[in-house]
Amino acid sequence: MFLENASRKGWIEVICGSMFSGKTEELIRRLKRAQFAHQRVEIFKPCVDVRYSEEKVVSHDANAIRSTPVDSAQNILLMSAGVDVVGIDEAQFFDESLVGVCRQLADSGVRVIIAGLDMDYMGRPFGPMPALMATAEYVTKVHAICVRCGNLAHHSHRLTSDEKQVMLGAQDTYEPLCRHCFRELTQSR
Repeated sequence: MFLENASRKGWIEVICGSMFSGKTEELIRRLKRAQFAHQRVEIFKPCVDVRYSEEKVVSHDANAIRSTPVDSAQNILLMSAGVDVVGIDEAQFFDESLVGVCRQLADSGVRVIIAGLDMDYMGRPFGPMPALMATAEYVTKVHAICVRCGNLAHHSHRLTSDEKQVMLGAQDTYEPLCRHCFRELTQSR
């Protein structure tokens, strides 16, 4: 399936951080550079992410790139034949099988670029992200700015009382907080 890329070396890049840290912005930047270099690029996102667009990966700053929504990581393998670069946004919403899919793509010579939240709203590791970060050759952790004190933020604090782990939202639902402000707010509950 991926033999035409066997002479090239593949690898995995992970872009992680809190909400509003620029993960998707950085993913889009890397993918557009690959397209500019005439590389064959495919971009995927989970079907559940319909916040800004059903068909595009869109950053909070409204930068966008065409993507294919998929309901499982296995579908990424089926749709990646003959590509040089695979981009995956909102990786935390996929199950653990995403790790094997990304390894298989990289082993076959594909550059895999993944963006996702490394922690959920409670500050716990989120979905397949820890395993992806452990197996990636390159990990970039980006930070937002704490809306309460101005320090570097790496927590996505939920502004509602909903306790589901997966809850899509934007500025009206989440705010970026630093370690200190996050601890103050969550310990006072």
